Amino acid sequence: MDVILFGPPGAGKGTQASAVCETLSVPHVSTGDIFRRHLREGTELGLLAKSFMSRGELVPDETVVEIVATRLSEDDANCGVLFDGFPRTVNQAVLLDGWLRGHARKVDVVVNLVVPDEVVHARLSGRRSCLSCGATYHIAHKPPAVEKVCDRCGADVVQRDDDQDETVWRRLETYHAQTAPVLEWARANTRVVDVDANQGIADVRAAVVAALSA
Repeated sequence: MDVILFGPPGAGKGTQASAVCETLSVPHVSTGDIFRRHLREGTELGLLAKSFMSRGELVPDETVVEIVATRLSEDDANCGVLFDGFPRTVNQAVLLDGWLRGHARKVDVVVNLVVPDEVVHARLSGRRSCLSCGATYHIAHKPPAVEKVCDRCGADVVQRDDDQDETVWRRLETYHAQTAPVLEWARANTRVVDVDANQGIADVRAAVVAALSA
């Protein structure tokens, strides 16, 4: 079963991904992880992607899908995967759909995590991260015991650049302009299940799991 976990930044895709993978026994496919591997190993596709990135250009959708397809061709992905944060554009969605259908597969369901922009902003702008071990906190819901000090390792806890107030709003604008249209394409081409992600993690997980068998 091939599943797309969809939603804006801060919707909780990373948190809920494990529920999908455990339920379906499929691997978690993250474009970031795949790109880093190709860049690290210096593959032909990795070098091609790097040539665009080094010029400050976006990697073309065709190249992005080619890189993702290398992961889909591995043995553990033969029976399906969870796409997390991909596709990001309608063109990527169309290209992915073409690749899957060419291999007797298809996107079976898109699980859309629905969260208001204001909630996303509060989640991300309140997030804090440890510079050393990567532990994450939130100033309202999960602050460190000692302000700006990591509970786990004692290193500094800071706000990442990506979580700065203005940056979060820009990320949301980009999402609505470039990525949200993928959802319209999906509704016309496959099954989409909307899940209210503005509730407790356990409740969202139950709704996500239910969506897989609906």
